[in-house]
Amino acid sequence: MSSAQHDAFRRDSSITATRGRTVRHDVARRTGVSPPLSICARGERESDRTGGQAAVEDFEKFAAAGITTFDAADHYGPAEALIGRYLSSHPDRRPSTQVLTKYCVFSRQDMALINKEAVKQAVNQSRNRLGVGTVDLMQYYWGDYDVRRYVDGALYLAETASEGLIRHVGVTNFDVPRMEAMARAGVPIATNQLQYSLLDRRPENGMSAFCAANGIALLPYGVLAGGFLSDKYLGVPASKVSADTYSKGKYSRVILAAGGWDWFQQLLQALDSVGRKHDTSISNVAARWVLQRPGVAAVILGARNANHVEDQQRLFSFALDSDDLGAIDDVLARGRRPTSDCYSWERGGEW
Repeated sequence: MSSAQHDAFRRDSSITATRGRTVRHDVARRTGVSPPLSICARGERESDRTGGQAAVEDFEKFAAAGITTFDAADHYGPAEALIGRYLSSHPDRRPSTQVLTKYCVFSRQDMALINKEAVKQAVNQSRNRLGVGTVDLMQYYWGDYDVRRYVDGALYLAETASEGLIRHVGVTNFDVPRMEAMARAGVPIATNQLQYSLLDRRPENGMSAFCAANGIALLPYGVLAGGFLSDKYLGVPASKVSADTYSKGKYSRVILAAGGWDWFQQLLQALDSVGRKHDTSISNVAARWVLQRPGVAAVILGARNANHVEDQQRLFSFALDSDDLGAIDDVLARGRRPTSDCYSWERGGEW
């Protein structure tokens, strides 16, 4: 990615709709938890403003705070349509707004039969929902590596970019070998959206180095582990924690893999100490740690509503110094560092 392209990903920040993901730019199977977390499938409806007119209204609150990049996907419910409604009702915001979305190929049949027309149809569907002539960044996902046509799909996306339908081609949740294959084929990959946090340092097992060598910017999600990396869980016993959303269920398993609940509490204590030093929250310390990792252009933060905008703005009021990083590293060294590539665990591999 050229310096001009890279600058396009270094504005203030952003949000998405139904998954509630906020992109913030810097200038923009070890178990053993006892008792285990309680996992169920309901969330706090009162605080959920990720749908309908409430979501559209919250977009303007984020934009007013300088959060101007929205991350969506073709399968995040009505996310693209909600962003489109916001942009159509606030046309003055369009020039300063970036929309990042995804083209995800899940079914084996769609993977086996992928062709230029199918890719173009998906891109046009996103363009129509968003109400834009060009998608700023289309991030590509492939469901099953055993169907070996992921390079073809990436090349078709690159062709749509050359036609002006998308501005940049990105990927999400690929591993290094698959990205190497796409790069060798000539796919101009601008970004890689991947899970990266204090709990999940898999990008450091080769992915960060590969992306740095190829000019690919990292866009981490899962930075706050579904909200677990926050003041809310400091000092809370596992028996009192309910993984009541899909996200919490997912990241509770990450906590188990990374070291367990007791170790996680040690990490929260260290983050709290650093946060008190800088007069900021545990969440901001956790996000700042990721922002300061090599190659990271932005982080994606969860946003079920606009209630945390003021706190999120404080993310840019401080930087972690060597003492802060050392205190955090001491706790990380007592956990279980992953050894696998990005997203391999989710695909059935080892942590």
